Order: sequence, then structure tokens, then C-alpha cells
Amino acid sequence: MQGFDMTRRSAIGGFALLGAGLAPEGISFARASAAVADLPDLETPEGNLRQIRRISASYNDEDVPWYYTGLIYGIVGERQPMPFFRFEGMEVYRMTDLGDGSYEMTGNTVTFFRDAETGAMLSEFKNPITGQTVPVSASVQGGGPGRGYTYSLAGIKPTMLKDQMPDDPPGFEWAAAGDVVWLHSSRVYPPGMTPPRDERQSTFVRRADLANPDLPNLPAQFSSTFFAPWLNWLDMGDEPGHMVWHAAGTKIASFADLPSEYRTRLERDHADRMTGKPEAGTGGKKVE
Repeated sequence: MQGFDMTRRSAIGGFALLGAGLAPEGISFARASAAVADLPDLETPEGNLRQIRRISASYNDEDVPWYYTGLIYGIVGERQPMPFFRFEGMEVYRMTDLGDGSYEMTGNTVTFFRDAETGAMLSEFKNPITGQTVPVSASVQGGGPGRGYTYSLAGIKPTMLKDQMPDDPPGFEWAAAGDVVWLHSSRVYPPGMTPPRDERQSTFVRRADLANPDLPNLPAQFSSTFFAPWLNWLDMGDEPGHMVWHAAGTKIASFADLPSEYRTRLERDHADRMTGKPEAGTGGKKVE
């Protein structure tokens, strides 16, 4: 996204969101629903830190990929929201133990855009607001040492800014029905980001999985809504308005689970982004 080279959903592992694709703001620990009262430590910072590690990525130092799809709307004044295009992407995260009670999540996000009606991958787009046809760029973020998020009892913060941001112990808004548990969260932004910018997402896991401490990497799904300025390549100039992204996705077992058309292009154009290792993913060109 504009102004900060981070994965879209870093620090939550939902469109966060993604990347994204996706860091949660602090929420008071009294927000856990009575429906999850039987689950361990969901009202303590320690418990929230433990659970978010294996929901977003894994207790183990391993790559954890996600796949998502969605639709992007253009919003101008009081006009009806306009579907601009669909999008499809993957995020891959890795949680590394820093040895001092904190962890760094690093990762990469690659998003391709598709025609809203036909679903065909876009190489150019006729902007319905300006009338201009513009080339379409993939959205690629993440990678590089120190460009992750640090998770600790002091909060979830961009690593490069962790000493400049106030402490905010990790806490999430948990709820449940039947065998499904979910958490609601909002993304944390570093200072200076261009408005409007906000993301709200919900991430879903099975109660039995969450209650099992022996599972290092929990199967999970998410849904998210993201408010953001115009994409740079739309060439909107000073046109007032913004974009709303809506997405849903899931953890996948491996990159082999990605749809074939998406995976072929990913491997061809952005193979260096197919890992969350802190030292990897720096060779690809960063675009919005």
C-alpha cells in the first residue's frame, strides 16, 4: 500500500489482511464472548499472543500461505459505489522467535486484478471516472529484513517503528457459535499514512482446533473490508474519492493449492515472493 512497504495483512493473517492482507488494534480484554469462556486465556495478553501466532502463521518457524479473492469498489461523493475490478492473491507468513519473548512476522503479498464481469486477468483498465485506459500493475508488498511486525506483550508493531509507537498489549474481540470461533480486529497503521485508510476483518477457526495446544498451525478463514485511497496506477490525480476492498480467503496447505492460472503467473513473475523468510523477497519490484 502507499507509503509503507508491508504486507497487506501483516500481524493478523487475515485480509489483513490482508496481507495481507491485514495488525489488530488493542481491544480491552473484557471483550471475549461468554461463548468462548471455556477456551484458555482469551482475556489475557499472553493468551492472545499465543493464539494469534498460530492463527496468523504457526508456532513453528515455517512458511504459512494464504489465498484470497475479492471485489474493489470506487467511491465518489454520494454516488452509488462502482465495482471496478476483482482481485486474487496470496500472502505467505513466517513467525520467527526473537528469543526475548517476542516474535517477528515477515511475509510477502502478491495480488493480481481481474475484470469485474468476465474474471479475465487485466493488463489494462478503462477507468470509468476519468475515461482513460491505464496499464494495470500487480500489487506486491513485503519482504526484507526488519520489514515485518514484532509481536510481544507490548503489542503488535511494525518492526522498524516499534520503539516509536506506544505499548498496546495484544487483545482481540472473540466470539463463537457452535464449533466456530472468530475474532474481530482492525489493522494498526504507522503514523503518516495517507487517509482514508482502515481495515476491519474477522478470522474464523474451529473451536476444537483452538482448544488443542498441540496444533502449531490452525486452519483458518477470514473476511475483510479495507478502505484506502485510489490505487496509484489508476492515475486519478486530484479526483476526490476512495476505494473499498472486500475480500475473503483461507489458509492453504501449500502453494500447490493455488488455482493454476494464478500460480503460473506468480511463479513466472514473482517467484522470489513465495516465502516469508526475513532475508527473502527483496529482489522483486515493489509496486502498489
